[in-house]
Amino acid sequence: MQTYRDLFGNAEFRTLFASQALVMAAASASSLALGTITYASTGSPVLTALSMYGGPLVRLVASWFLMSASDLLRPRLALVVVGAVMCLADLLQALPGMPWQARFVLLALPWVAMSATGGAKMALVSDILPAEAFVLGRSTMNIAVGVMQIAGYGVGGLLLLRLTTGDLFLCAAAASGLATVVVRFGLRDHPPRATGGRVAARSRAVTRRLLGSPLLRPVYLTLWVPNGLVVGCEALFVPFAGRHAGYLLSATAGGMLLGDIVVGRFVPSRVRDRLVVPLRLLLAAPYLLFALSPSVPVAALLGLVASFGFSASLPLQERLVTHSEADIRGQVLGLYGMGLMVMQGVGALAGAAIAALWTETAAIPVMAAGSLLVTTLLVPGLRRTRLSAAGLPAPATTAQP
Repeated sequence: MQTYRDLFGNAEFRTLFASQALVMAAASASSLALGTITYASTGSPVLTALSMYGGPLVRLVASWFLMSASDLLRPRLALVVVGAVMCLADLLQALPGMPWQARFVLLALPWVAMSATGGAKMALVSDILPAEAFVLGRSTMNIAVGVMQIAGYGVGGLLLLRLTTGDLFLCAAAASGLATVVVRFGLRDHPPRATGGRVAARSRAVTRRLLGSPLLRPVYLTLWVPNGLVVGCEALFVPFAGRHAGYLLSATAGGMLLGDIVVGRFVPSRVRDRLVVPLRLLLAAPYLLFALSPSVPVAALLGLVASFGFSASLPLQERLVTHSEADIRGQVLGLYGMGLMVMQGVGALAGAAIAALWTETAAIPVMAAGSLLVTTLLVPGLRRTRLSAAGLPAPATTAQP
């Protein structure tokens, strides 16, 4: 399975791709609407960043107790639950006159659901595709993310010139509701990946083992921290560009899309693995030029180039799958997703705090410099999972609790 034709010949993969596209369109439109209404209500860069990127902090707390549900629940049920909760939250957000504090409570609902189901979709990709097709499948799912972020932010930005934020929330609810229907009727009812044990106890035990692994800990940190600091740059697009922020967000989504296509489809596996560090450096370096206060078109071009570096996540996720057991893979990938979202939230808040002390044009290059430093410090630990050793049996990094 080496081509997109082969990949989309799998009916269940087509269903997962369609649901991913719809969910991301809903999330992008909802995030832009909530960020816009929060900034209009409060004028605060910190609260605006929290509204757009703070949900993962809720997921951090809930995941400690619920994450193993990704392996213990039937995958179709897990995906239906999270889609239904997203739809309900967006419908409630559309109610007029709601104070921003209540909107933040509603923001938490989908993230609690995702804490229990976050790894189910990516683990299912690894189940329904051959092992050698995982990276191609994962990169193709990322294409759905990139395309629909462009659509969600770009079209959402245009719609906000004509419609209210409440109307945009209703569009998001329609997309997430349709995603739920697609999953319910397009996926087979796969059994759980694991059985037995209490969800909370298993979640804590497996998470401790994964984070304690000298093989996987540097991989997780490289997936999370440089990425999160760069998202701290992106979180300042609304204060930096105002109502033009949707164009900057669309440009960064386009760069991510291009990277996933090139690296996931056309770069050979061993070459792809050696590009991890260069791609992580590319992710941050262009944002140093924001110190020069670029125009919106130049800023969009810089964001597009930088976001190509997000494709480093593909070989890093391949290392996670290579060095973990099948019966915990939902939690392995769920922990990746949870940590990624949390660090994006932390990065967004850190960037907003620096901007509140100085300016957006000062905060963005500071966050980029931090990302470059962290990537450099993590290089020695990454050598333990280089692909050159992946032909050997995967080390036992975890054990059944």
